[in-house]
Amino acid sequence: MDEEIKGCVERLLRGEILLYPTDTVWGIGCDATNEKAIGRIYDLKQRSERKSMLVLLDREEKLPYYVKDIPLIAWKMLHTAEKPTTFIYPGARNLPARLVPLDGTIAIRIAKTEFCRKLISALNRPLISTSANISGTPSPATFDEISDEIKSGVDYIVPREYDTSNFTQPSRLVRFLYDDKFVVIRD
Repeated sequence: MDEEIKGCVERLLRGEILLYPTDTVWGIGCDATNEKAIGRIYDLKQRSERKSMLVLLDREEKLPYYVKDIPLIAWKMLHTAEKPTTFIYPGARNLPARLVPLDGTIAIRIAKTEFCRKLISALNRPLISTSANISGTPSPATFDEISDEIKSGVDYIVPREYDTSNFTQPSRLVRFLYDDKFVVIRD
């Protein structure tokens, strides 16, 4: 796995985009601090830049660098979530403007699979994660459901042997509103 991680990090630092297994469905990803690479993902997905994408981190201790004020309830929910959950936090910071919607929020999930955690740790930057589909079409539940257009549009496909997730649906999506108020957007 170490050689695969090293190769992926080199690609990401060059601004390439990957098709890779996440802790939920297969994702299209890039270095979340590289605006040009982010733009390439929007183009590949044929997605409006008004629709934000989420980022993955390897450890929750990195959250304060990317989120100005983390609601207290977020820390508890991070530890009690039974399935992969993406949280939408107010007050995004230290991320490219094109990644942050007009309301200033950012969607972040702490990766759970070994491959994702090691990749993000080695990159030492957040990783974009967006479903491997053209905008407006269903999210593929498995690698075999990913379209040839997506597969040929990325720079590199991580070997399927690193897909260790038991989930075949996008993550749960929770948005923090204010104080300790939140709303479940997708369960």
